[in-house]
Amino acid sequence: MSRILLLEDDISLADGLCYSLEKNEYTVETAESVREAKELLARSQYDLLLLDVTLPDGTGFEVCEAVRGQGNQVPIIFLTASDEEMNVIRGLDSGGDDYIGKPFKLGELLSRIRALLRRAGVTREEDVLTRQRSLVCGDIEIDLAGSRVLLQGKKLELTQVEYRLLCLLVRSCGRVVTREIIFEELWDKSGNFVDDNTLSVYIRRLREKVETDPSRPEHLITARGFGYCWQEVQV
Repeated sequence: MSRILLLEDDISLADGLCYSLEKNEYTVETAESVREAKELLARSQYDLLLLDVTLPDGTGFEVCEAVRGQGNQVPIIFLTASDEEMNVIRGLDSGGDDYIGKPFKLGELLSRIRALLRRAGVTREEDVLTRQRSLVCGDIEIDLAGSRVLLQGKKLELTQVEYRLLCLLVRSCGRVVTREIIFEELWDKSGNFVDDNTLSVYIRRLREKVETDPSRPEHLITARGFGYCWQEVQV
């Protein structure tokens, strides 16, 4: 279970968020002030921080800056009653990963939490893979340092989204990657979500580049009703 620190001085909102997050299988600890949040951070590790901006003894920006100043790259989402441009810029400049304006829909917050947690996990995995410099799976080789892909020794011309999608599938070779996980992986910080139709287009375009016969794919297989699976194909 992922551990979340919630910094929120509105007790009613904090109680409601704790209940909802715990129902979604997150472990939540709460703080009502900057001082209390810093104390919790000094003795515990968290997988994600939810920080209110305006607090009795300071701002969530201060907590974020302190965390980043220690080299901690834990995902951070700001909960703000104002989505004015200056506040958004201040939050992102202080090291935040995302912000969501109050009032917000629980489903949107949960989606953003899942996306950031997944990205954090993928980043840690990619750090290891990058030290290995490349990822080889049958007839495909991904140069992680150079962001290049070779299929049977020939370079593929991929867009950024196609490259990210391919990396996700190849890393999970032989296992089905659900559409939900793919949606979260391709979600961007500006709040744009990849919908079902767009994903189908990306899959079709990727097949046109990696398959000898896209109508009879050997690499990128559809798991009907679930998602997609990358199959290793030997040269």
